[in-house]
Amino acid sequence: MATTAPTSAPAVNKTAHAFDRAALDGLLIKRFFFCPAFEIYGGVKGLYDYGPPGSSLQANIIDLWRKHFIIEEEMLELDTTIMTLSDVLKTSGHVDKFTDWMCKDVKTNEVFRADHLIEGVLEARLKGDKEARGVAAEEKKEEDPKKAKQKKKVKSVAVKLEDAVVAEYESILAKIDNYTGAELGQLIREHKIVSPDTGNEVSEPVEFNLMFDSSIGPTGQIKGYLRPETAQGHFVNFNRLLDFNNGRVPFASAQIGRSFRNEISPRSGLLRVREFTMAEIEHFVDPLDKDHERFDLVKDITLRLLPKDVQSAGKTDLSEITIGEAVASGMVDNKTLGYFIARIYLFLTKIGINPARLRFRQHMANEMAHYAADCWDAEIDTSFGWIECVGCADRSAYDLSVHSKKCDVKMVVREQLKEPRIIEKNVATIEKKLFGPKFKKDARIVEEAILALDEAQLASAAAELKQKGAATIAVEDKTFEVPSEILKIEWTTIKESVREFIPNVIEPSFGIGRILYSLLEHSYWAREQDVSRGVLSLPPAVAPIKVLIVPISANAEFRPLIREISQKLRSFGLASRVDDSSASIGKRYSRNDELGTPFGVTLDFASLKNGTITLRERDSTVQLIGTFDEVIELVKDLCAGTVSWEEGSKRLPVYTNVQDLE
Repeated sequence: MATTAPTSAPAVNKTAHAFDRAALDGLLIKRFFFCPAFEIYGGVKGLYDYGPPGSSLQANIIDLWRKHFIIEEEMLELDTTIMTLSDVLKTSGHVDKFTDWMCKDVKTNEVFRADHLIEGVLEARLKGDKEARGVAAEEKKEEDPKKAKQKKKVKSVAVKLEDAVVAEYESILAKIDNYTGAELGQLIREHKIVSPDTGNEVSEPVEFNLMFDSSIGPTGQIKGYLRPETAQGHFVNFNRLLDFNNGRVPFASAQIGRSFRNEISPRSGLLRVREFTMAEIEHFVDPLDKDHERFDLVKDITLRLLPKDVQSAGKTDLSEITIGEAVASGMVDNKTLGYFIARIYLFLTKIGINPARLRFRQHMANEMAHYAADCWDAEIDTSFGWIECVGCADRSAYDLSVHSKKCDVKMVVREQLKEPRIIEKNVATIEKKLFGPKFKKDARIVEEAILALDEAQLASAAAELKQKGAATIAVEDKTFEVPSEILKIEWTTIKESVREFIPNVIEPSFGIGRILYSLLEHSYWAREQDVSRGVLSLPPAVAPIKVLIVPISANAEFRPLIREISQKLRSFGLASRVDDSSASIGKRYSRNDELGTPFGVTLDFASLKNGTITLRERDSTVQLIGTFDEVIELVKDLCAGTVSWEEGSKRLPVYTNVQDLE
């Protein structure tokens, strides 16, 4: 073999050309990573189909997610129904609160998301101000992390603004996520914001529910929705999960599946869609003990954090501190929340997200989800700006509490105390013989209301019984007077051996499509020598195809060898692809660089005689040479992540473009 000893790989300049989103989008459509759904019918906004490489990339991301979280964290995996009863989502708050603010062009009825409309118009005015001042206006990257650049593009007009107006606009944009619907309407009126296309006035913002509604069964009498998240499937099955885990917390359940949101005006490809894949974790924890036994393993990881107080001041300055310091200072509420934030960081960087373009942003008060006590978003910097890709929320005990109350089913953990404890509290006792005849058909709901009274309400009812001989019990829109001969409330000393509590929930929630698109942007670059030669530097672990097999020609003699190599790669679970087309080897490699294929093996006539093949690495284009087994073993280790290319390339000599046939 004509070879040389291993040498260091030539430097690869991935930033020789500025990032070109149009070039990437063209590549992704051309190579069928994804495309608009129902494209031959004109398509539907917010719906996309994944092609072979996109489907494989998504499957590989999900596979790594399962290993990183479900396997490593010993989670309980679920697969619950997409169709969800209306009662479930009414109880959870989604029917009433899962909304965005929408306004319309009063003449054409074109719809806008109100906050996005305001952003688009104010940003265009600021750009026009810069143009009028003779300042080169940079294309502003969206600092709004809650949305994927959904707002409508608005043309700028060169008009100089007063300095005070500029400052006011910048302040509004920094706090856009913190406005209520009424405040958004006021901003529209005060700043004379109109429809960008027509100049018509827009209506007052109204709430628009983002869920797709449906009916279950042929009669249509059972109302349902396509789920907007997978979380409720965990909560309604909590008692079964708890029993499966032998009645103990903490434990976590996890689920990967489809969810649906009827976005007002979806734009920006995979970043704002109406049907998408989510991967969600519900970690159930004692509300009095939110420590995590593995926190010390991650406490020294340095993260880029954007706390809520900085945002409220209209700034975006990041704090680069360890997660241990963030928890100790109170910036992050507890160790379990901090642990999962760090584990999210490790997962995202493992699949190829650039850590320098990743931050965690804390929700401000008005944007906090209706259930959350604290929430941080993992946001990834893309050409669309900072995009929320993972939410990590402390949902407190909200979900279990409301479902338990609605269904009259206890959802509690019973903890055997090491030593019994003595407590004093008010205890209600009902004289059943008199209670039933007194309240008749209302007896059940009145009894439930009495038993649901908390300590303060019991004390108030006890005072009423003492003062006027009856307690007033409210049940929805009715009140009932319960006399003292039927109801007694007494201060009682109780010995407890078991503690009952509703666990709190820490929920990391991943938008797989957003992560996938962000990864594609972070991985894309063009060869320094030829801007038209795009490359996706996907890590081997997630690349759709691991190895390209390239015979030097379509000669039939190569077929047994191709089958042998393909079979060996398949036996290690490595996806490979054969390209025996008539195109040049360079062209065949180049079009597989576009697919993100990290390795290529070339077969020539010396392979038949000597049993050797070459191994090409995608980014550096360096080629090594070895026997079939040596090359396949190295590829297996590279794809498994047990060795880096820098280390693995030392195993084999560098190929000098010639194999000896002697």
